[in-house]
Amino acid sequence: MNEDFIGELEATLIYVRNAFVMGQCDPSRVTENIAVDEMRHMWWLADLIVKRGGKPVMEHRELDFGGDDLRSQLERQIESETEGIELYKQHIEAIDDAEVVGVLKHILDEEKRHRKEFKMRLEQLTE
Repeated sequence: MNEDFIGELEATLIYVRNAFVMGQCDPSRVTENIAVDEMRHMWWLADLIVKRGGKPVMEHRELDFGGDDLRSQLERQIESETEGIELYKQHIEAIDDAEVVGVLKHILDEEKRHRKEFKMRLEQLTE
Protein backbone atom coordinates (compact mmCIF):
# COMPACT_ATOMS: atom_id res chain seq x y z
CA MET A 1 0.00 0.00 0.00
CA ASN A 2 2.97 2.31 0.46
CA GLU A 3 3.51 2.16 -3.30
CA ASP A 4 -0.02 3.48 -3.77
CA PHE A 5 0.54 6.09 -1.05
CA ILE A 6 3.69 7.35 -2.81
CA GLY A 7 1.79 7.57 -6.10
CA GLU A 8 -0.86 9.72 -4.45
CA LEU A 9 1.83 11.88 -2.82
CA GLU A 10 3.54 12.44 -6.17
CA ALA A 11 0.25 13.23 -7.91
CA THR A 12 -0.64 15.73 -5.18
CA LEU A 13 2.68 17.54 -5.47
CA ILE A 14 2.58 17.63 -9.27
CA TYR A 15 -1.03 18.78 -9.46
CA VAL A 16 -0.66 21.51 -6.83
CA ARG A 17 2.41 22.93 -8.62
CA ASN A 18 0.78 22.69 -12.04
CA ALA A 19 -2.41 24.36 -10.84
CA PHE A 20 -0.33 27.43 -9.89
CA VAL A 21 1.75 27.42 -13.09
CA MET A 22 -1.32 27.07 -15.33
CA GLY A 23 -2.70 30.39 -14.16
CA GLN A 24 -6.36 31.09 -13.59
CA CYS A 25 -8.29 28.91 -16.03
CA ASP A 26 -10.70 25.98 -15.97
CA PRO A 27 -7.94 23.32 -16.21
CA SER A 28 -6.17 24.98 -13.26
CA ARG A 29 -9.27 24.81 -11.08
CA VAL A 30 -9.92 21.19 -12.09
CA THR A 31 -6.28 20.27 -11.37
CA GLU A 32 -6.46 21.94 -7.96
CA ASN A 33 -9.68 20.07 -7.08
CA ILE A 34 -8.17 16.77 -8.17
CA ALA A 35 -5.08 17.49 -6.05
CA VAL A 36 -7.43 17.68 -3.06
CA ASP A 37 -8.89 14.29 -4.03
CA GLU A 38 -5.38 12.84 -4.20
CA MET A 39 -4.67 14.14 -0.68
CA ARG A 40 -7.84 12.43 0.53
CA HIS A 41 -6.63 9.19 -1.09
CA MET A 42 -3.35 9.60 0.82
CA TRP A 43 -5.34 9.89 4.06
CA TRP A 44 -7.31 6.71 3.35
CA LEU A 45 -4.19 4.77 2.41
CA ALA A 46 -2.22 6.05 5.41
CA ASP A 47 -5.08 4.94 7.66
CA LEU A 48 -4.99 1.42 6.18
CA ILE A 49 -1.19 1.26 6.45
CA VAL A 50 -1.16 2.35 10.10
CA LYS A 51 -4.04 0.01 11.04
CA ARG A 52 -1.91 -2.85 9.72
CA GLY A 53 1.14 -1.85 11.76
CA GLY A 54 3.03 0.09 9.10
CA LYS A 55 4.04 3.67 8.55
CA PRO A 56 3.34 5.75 5.43
CA VAL A 57 6.51 6.41 3.42
CA MET A 58 6.99 10.05 2.49
CA GLU A 59 9.85 9.52 0.02
CA HIS A 60 9.10 9.90 -3.65
CA ARG A 61 10.76 9.70 -7.01
CA GLU A 62 11.93 12.74 -8.93
CA LEU A 63 8.78 14.57 -10.02
CA ASP A 64 7.86 15.01 -13.68
CA PHE A 65 5.57 18.03 -13.95
CA GLY A 66 5.15 17.71 -17.70
CA GLY A 67 6.79 21.03 -18.53
CA ASP A 68 5.51 24.56 -18.23
CA ASP A 69 2.81 24.66 -20.91
CA LEU A 70 -0.78 23.64 -20.35
CA ARG A 71 -0.89 20.93 -23.02
CA SER A 72 2.17 19.05 -21.75
CA GLN A 73 1.00 19.36 -18.14
CA LEU A 74 -2.40 17.88 -18.97
CA GLU A 75 -0.74 15.10 -20.99
CA ARG A 76 1.51 14.26 -18.04
CA GLN A 77 -1.43 14.32 -15.65
CA ILE A 78 -3.37 11.93 -17.90
CA GLU A 79 -0.33 9.66 -17.97
CA SER A 80 -0.08 9.82 -14.17
CA GLU A 81 -3.73 8.86 -13.74
CA THR A 82 -3.35 6.00 -16.24
CA GLU A 83 -0.32 4.67 -14.34
CA GLY A 84 -2.29 4.85 -11.09
CA ILE A 85 -5.29 3.09 -12.61
CA GLU A 86 -3.13 0.19 -13.79
CA LEU A 87 -1.38 -0.08 -10.43
CA TYR A 88 -4.67 -0.08 -8.51
CA LYS A 89 -6.07 -2.80 -10.78
CA GLN A 90 -3.03 -4.97 -10.10
CA HIS A 91 -3.23 -4.43 -6.36
CA ILE A 92 -6.96 -5.12 -6.23
CA GLU A 93 -6.32 -8.50 -7.89
CA ALA A 94 -3.35 -9.35 -5.64
CA ILE A 95 -4.63 -8.28 -2.21
CA ASP A 96 -6.77 -10.56 -0.05
CA ASP A 97 -8.18 -8.04 2.42
CA ALA A 98 -11.77 -6.92 1.91
CA GLU A 99 -11.32 -3.53 3.57
CA VAL A 100 -8.22 -2.67 1.54
CA VAL A 101 -9.77 -3.88 -1.71
CA GLY A 102 -12.89 -1.81 -1.03
CA VAL A 103 -10.86 1.36 -0.52
CA LEU A 104 -8.68 0.66 -3.57
CA LYS A 105 -11.77 0.13 -5.74
CA HIS A 106 -13.18 3.46 -4.57
CA ILE A 107 -9.88 5.21 -5.34
CA LEU A 108 -9.73 3.45 -8.73
CA ASP A 109 -13.15 4.84 -9.66
CA GLU A 110 -12.02 8.35 -8.73
CA GLU A 111 -8.77 8.00 -10.71
CA LYS A 112 -10.79 7.05 -13.80
CA ARG A 113 -12.91 10.18 -13.32
CA HIS A 114 -9.77 12.30 -12.90
CA ARG A 115 -8.32 10.96 -16.15
CA LYS A 116 -11.59 11.73 -17.92
CA GLU A 117 -11.59 15.32 -16.56
CA PHE A 118 -8.01 15.90 -17.73
CA LYS A 119 -8.75 14.37 -21.15
CA MET A 120 -11.76 16.66 -21.57
CA ARG A 121 -9.59 19.73 -20.83
CA LEU A 122 -6.93 18.54 -23.26
CA GLU A 123 -9.54 18.00 -26.00
CA GLN A 124 -10.84 21.53 -25.43
CA LEU A 125 -7.39 22.87 -26.26
CA THR A 126 -7.52 21.29 -29.71
CA GLU A 127 -10.98 22.61 -30.58
